[in-house]
Amino acid sequence: MAAASSGPPDFIAGLPKCELHVHLEGTLEAALADLLAERHGLPVPDGGTVRPATFDGLADFLTRYYAAMAGLRTEQDFYDLAAAYLDVARRQGVVYAELFFDPQAHTARGVPFGDVVRGLRRAQVDAAASGGPDSALICCFLRDEPVELAAATLDASLEFKDWILGVGLDSDERGNPPAKFAAVFERARSEGYRLTMHCDPRQEGSVAHLWQCLDVVGVDRIDHGVECVADDRLVKELARRQIGLTVCPLSNLRLYGTLMADVVRELLERDVLVTVNSDDPAYFGGYAADNLRAVADDAHLDRAALVRLARNSFEAAWLTQGRRAAYLRQVDEYAAG
Repeated sequence: MAAASSGPPDFIAGLPKCELHVHLEGTLEAALADLLAERHGLPVPDGGTVRPATFDGLADFLTRYYAAMAGLRTEQDFYDLAAAYLDVARRQGVVYAELFFDPQAHTARGVPFGDVVRGLRRAQVDAAASGGPDSALICCFLRDEPVELAAATLDASLEFKDWILGVGLDSDERGNPPAKFAAVFERARSEGYRLTMHCDPRQEGSVAHLWQCLDVVGVDRIDHGVECVADDRLVKELARRQIGLTVCPLSNLRLYGTLMADVVRELLERDVLVTVNSDDPAYFGGYAADNLRAVADDAHLDRAALVRLARNSFEAAWLTQGRRAAYLRQVDEYAAG
């Protein structure tokens, strides 16, 4: 494949994209975190909130990630958070996004679930009315908290079910396999939610966890999932079932020292429904187009591969067939033009 960078420099930015793996709390840029701290009379470190260039693995990142959320306290704070992300996403060519949020990280601090989701929802509506992107919400459970708290969070979400498309599972994977939350996810499915779970890179038992996602929980999508390449049968099964994998290259680089772009290329070549996303862009140095550009340069992807990644993102999204077809036409028309 010829390098994507040999084409016009704005091709990747303009390519219509769907983002399937972005944590809204992970889009909290340092400037907004400082503003929220000042809004609520919280201490701001000298020089503002500093984000390191690299992290000492997932646990180190998560410690900093949760600490930074202290200023997210009111419905307006969550509106500002989501509005800022959606504006950046629009400029990066994202036309549709399915957005993770972590209510337990806020309700544990006394923030009402309703304040969180109403603020996010208002920002979604306003963004869609002013040129996009359109978006949906995915309510994530914290896997390093008791299963009972996930169940309570599911209960709290039902009042807002019309605004929430699905549920996910994130945070520290150590000792917290997918099967631990199988009953909660089964109940979520019965309520009409779609299902996804994180299977992070470089985790103990990664391959076993991926199989649990498929055969114990029965997820519709898997977040990260790059360790599947260690198991040929697993890769074939992912391709057969067309289970979307939401890979996050710049996240991989900051946490593990590699983009894992070669894995993206391999999964493409093996017909897995792989997608490229930004994860926690305020911490990892780039949004949707930035991640796609990094993979294209590192793995020498040509335009056809980039278009396929864009199409994959819509194929893996939880859209109606009509909306999916409309977005795919946008991708194809852009590529043809």
